Amino acid sequence: SLPISSLIEFKLLVKRLDALCKTIPLDAPYDTPRAKEWDSISVETWKQGSIKSQMLRSTFDTAVLAIFAADPAELSFLHFLFYLRSGGGFLRLAEVVNGAQETRIHGGFQAVSERMANELGGRVLLNAPVRAIRQSDTGVTVTTDRGTFEGKRVIVAVPPVLAGEIDYRPELPSARVQLTQRMPMGSVIKCIAVYESPFWRDAGLSGEVVTDVGPVKFTFDDTPEGSERGAIVGFISGADARVWAERSDEERRAAVLKQFAEFFGPPAAQPIEYIDKVWAAERWSGGCYVGLMPPGVMTTLGHALREPIERIHWAGAETATEWNGYMEGAVRSGERAAAEVLARMGR
Repeated sequence: SLPISSLIEFKLLVKRLDALCKTIPLDAPYDTPRAKEWDSISVETWKQGSIKSQMLRSTFDTAVLAIFAADPAELSFLHFLFYLRSGGGFLRLAEVVNGAQETRIHGGFQAVSERMANELGGRVLLNAPVRAIRQSDTGVTVTTDRGTFEGKRVIVAVPPVLAGEIDYRPELPSARVQLTQRMPMGSVIKCIAVYESPFWRDAGLSGEVVTDVGPVKFTFDDTPEGSERGAIVGFISGADARVWAERSDEERRAAVLKQFAEFFGPPAAQPIEYIDKVWAAERWSGGCYVGLMPPGVMTTLGHALREPIERIHWAGAETATEWNGYMEGAVRSGERAAAEVLARMGR
C-alpha cells in the first residue's frame, strides 16, 4: 500500500488530471488551447516532470498499462487526456467498483454479437474479409473473399490500422492514409487459469491483484456466474506483452502460474486448464484493446479519424467521443455513422 505522503500526492495527481481533462473538447481534442504542447510529449515525459514519488510512478505506470495496454512512453499526453475525459476520468477507467471494469455480461460479451446475428439472420456474412472498396458517383462496390456487394454507402468499422489494409479506389486522402499507419493497437496477452473451484474466495480473497512486479501486472476473478469451477484472468501488457509473445507457450504458462501461486497460494499453480491469447498475433485485430495515438498524431491527423470520405463512413471504438475504446463507445460510433448515412441517402 502507498504511504500517506504518496496517497496525498496521488489524490492531487487525480485532481490535476481531472482538471486538465475538462479542457478537452471531445469532438475536436486537437482544438484544445494547449493541444500542440500536450501532443508533443508522451505520458512518460509528463510523468517524469509531474510525479515525484517513485512508488507513485510505478502505480501510475501500472494503471496506464491496465487502461491502454501500452506503456506511458507510447502515448501522446493529449490523446491520454482525451481518453480519460471520454471515459469519465482517471479513476473511472482504473477502478472496478463504479468504474469501467465493473460490469460483465452473463455468457460473455460474444453473446451480444451472437444474439444480434441471430436476429439479422442471413444478412450477417462471416469469414468474408473486405479486400477492396470502390467508389463512384452513384455508389460503392465492396469486394470480399465471399463475393462482391454494391450499395449507396459503406461504413468501415474496424480499427484504423486494419482499415488501412483495404484497397480503396479512388485512393484516400493522404491524411487518412497516414492516420491508419500511425495508430497502432495496444499490446496484451490475456491469460486464464481454470480450477476445480474458486478456492481463493474461501480465504477471503477477491481475485483482484495490481502489482508492478513480474509479467502479469493485474488479475481478476473470472469465474462464470453460477459455476462450480473457478477462474483467474491475468494480463501481460505493453512492452512486457511483446517480450512474452516471443517466448514459448510453456514458458509463458510457467511464469504466469508462478505469479498466480504467489498471489493466491500453491493451489493456483495447479489449474485443470490454462489458456492464453497473444492478441497481437490475431489477424483481425492486430492487438488490443484499441488503436492508440503516439505523440504528434492527434494534432496533425486527428481530424481524419471520423470525417466521411465521399461515400465511406468510419465507425468503431477508436472514433467514439464518449467511452472511446470501449464497447459503449463502439455502439455510440455505430449510431453516429448510421445517422450520417441516413442523412445522405438521397445524395
